[in-house]
Formats: sequence, C-alpha cells, structure tokens
Amino acid sequence: MMPVSMVGRHGELAELRRAWRRVTHSRRSVPRTAVITGAAGVGKSLLVAAGLDGFSPRPPIVLSGAARVHEPAPYDWLAAVLSCRDTHELPLPADALAWLAQQPNAPRERYAPGALLRLAVRAVRLLVGTGPAVVVVEDLHALDPASLNLVGELAAAPDLPVLIVVASRPPSAAVDPHLTARTLARLSGAPGAVRQHLGPLSRTEVAEVLAQVYESRMPPPRVVDVVWQRTGGNPYWLTELLAAHSGQPPEALARRPLPDHLHLPAARTAPPARATDGDVTEPGPVPAVGRMADGPGAGAGVAEAELTGREIEVLGCLAAGMSNKQVARSLGISVRTVTVHVSNLLRKTGSASRTEAALWAVQRRLPVPAPRP
Repeated sequence: MMPVSMVGRHGELAELRRAWRRVTHSRRSVPRTAVITGAAGVGKSLLVAAGLDGFSPRPPIVLSGAARVHEPAPYDWLAAVLSCRDTHELPLPADALAWLAQQPNAPRERYAPGALLRLAVRAVRLLVGTGPAVVVVEDLHALDPASLNLVGELAAAPDLPVLIVVASRPPSAAVDPHLTARTLARLSGAPGAVRQHLGPLSRTEVAEVLAQVYESRMPPPRVVDVVWQRTGGNPYWLTELLAAHSGQPPEALARRPLPDHLHLPAARTAPPARATDGDVTEPGPVPAVGRMADGPGAGAGVAEAELTGREIEVLGCLAAGMSNKQVARSLGISVRTVTVHVSNLLRKTGSASRTEAALWAVQRRLPVPAPRP
C-alpha cells in the first residue's frame, strides 16, 4: 500500500521526456541538461527513475552515479559509474583508470588535476560511444569538487549525445555551498537546459494520494487536512506515515503517533491539537495574517516575522515551487510586484534564498494556493 510517486509531478515528467526526445531527434550531438532540485524527500530520485522508465526510445546507455556516503574521494561519481562496468578494454592509461575508479591497487602517484579531468571526460565519452545516452547524477550537493568539475565539463563538451539529469538538494544543504551553487548555475545556464524545482505536495495532491491508497474508503476531509499538515506535503514523510499505519483505517493517519524516525519540523511547531467528534486530532487553525513566531529550523536570529496577507500568499506559492511568473498568474498580480514581495519576504524571514523562505513556510504549515487557470 504505497502512494503513486508521480502525483503532482506529471508536468515535470513530461518535460524530462521532451528533453530526451530532443537528444534522440537532434541532428547535432550536443549534451542537454535537466537540473532537478528540492529538499530531502520531495521525490527527486523517483522523478528521475520514472523519467528513465518512460523514455522513448529506450536509452541504450545509462551512466548513473551518486555520492558515496563513507570516505568520499575525488571523482566519486565516476568511480560509482565505473564500479559496475568492465573497464579493461577502455583505451586509457591503466594507472589513471585505477585511480579514477578508486581501485584498491591504484598507484600513489597521481596525474596533474587538469590531465586527470581530461581523462575523466574521455572515459565518459568512451562509455557513451556514439550514443544517445543518459547520464544521471544523483545527490550533486554531496559530491566532491572533482566530480562537480567533471559534470560541468560534460555539460559543455561538444559532440556528446547525452541527456545529463542532475538531482540535488539546494546549495544551502551542500558540502560546499558556494561550489555547488556555481555548478548548478553552470548546468542551468547551458543551452536548452531544463530547470525544475520540486516543492511539497499541495493539500489536493495529498488527497489524491490518499484516494489511490484507500480505494474503497476515501479519508474524510478533516483527515486529509491533518495528514497534509503532519507531513508538510513531503512525499517521503507521507510514504513513511502510510507505511507505519498500513492495514489500519485512514483515521489512524491522524490519530496514531508519528513514526519515531520522523522528526518533522511541522509537527514540532504545530499548535496544541484539539479533539474532534471523530476522535481525530487536528492542529489548530493557521492565522491568515499577522505575526508568525519563529520555530526550530528557521532562520537564525529571526524571532518573529510580521507578514501581510499578500506576503503569506506569495510565500505559500514559493513553498509550492512556483516561479515568479507562476506566482503572478496564480495571484493575479504583476511579476514586478511579486519580485518586491519576494525581496520583502527574504528580509522578514531572515532567509538567504527562495528555497530557505519556502522551507520557512513549510515548517509553519502555510496554506498553498491553487494556481489559477
């Protein structure tokens, strides 16, 4: 009993598939990039996996690597790619290949950084061959600097028929925030790049997931409200909540305690619960305007934020992952007005970026407005 992973992600999925078709149908063998960012648990890896599964034609070659949790070393991404492939026939110096693959018998003498980077790019070229291929980079925020340089070089390499799909948390969560931000900017600025940011699910989308899980018994609206607020719309937290109460009636999602491993900011900062006639506990109402107290995980040094009603609406849109144009269309205001509101929100919430402001909103369970047609 698990939720359908692509609820609320159909537009992003279609965009990834279009990017792959452009690679396969283009007369020019140039790399294209798709950059997907978002907080932990919003479904970046699920989106990548669903995109690969639905690509048509099927990718003949997929090179996939991620950061290694233990003892990270230079070129971790490439080492992960090479670890599951036969590299004996690659026409590269054996000592350099052993070092790039992080083999235990790799020689201590290393190539100069520039030469090693060129060899790393060449190794990827040899693996891709005539293509087309998909290059998947998971957890860019946790990669070592050498891997970040390699990914950037691949995105700018001529005559490389690949779609580079990158998944990353925001730079603020990275091992090296500055270098990660520069790499994301470089990838996003490449010609024909696809840029996606995944936010939390809206209440309507959470209701859609619950409807698919409880086919014979749709949870009542009050349960949907509580589940949305308990999970903050985070797909991973929602999945864990459903798994913990599998086989139980939907009311258990709101009545039973959260799993111990879910330390949710939204749950910690929620106001005291009140009982309802259906024996379901619901958080108290969230004020529409006025003073919003700071809670755990919010910007340091911010004790409170005086937000207007319009600023709260804009902040809810940011939490939904909307761009300034989408916010303007949703609220019926100009893009320039949205820019002013965003600037004020960053100042009032003590946030350094739109992502931090969105996280600030999610932690305080701000309502996410539905986009206008």
